[in-house]
Amino acid sequence: MSILGSDDDAEATVVLLSDSPEHLTAHGRSHRSGHDRAVPEIGDEVAVARALRRLADQLLETAADDIEGITGEHDVSLRAR
Repeated sequence: MSILGSDDDAEATVVLLSDSPEHLTAHGRSHRSGHDRAVPEIGDEVAVARALRRLADQLLETAADDIEGITGEHDVSLRAR
């Protein structure tokens, strides 16, 4: 996980390393509204949460693709619960 931030903006990148030949990478951003106090930690948390949510979506999509490949089913849909 990498976080770059300032008082107004934050960017986070998360990478999942696994035995799979492909690693999954996701990004998240946040921007402080002009009427909010500058609390950089909150911006970092929001950016990381958004990146992790995107990574989770990628993992669900990868799992659905794997299920389709193994079972021959089509349009497998996995939902976050």
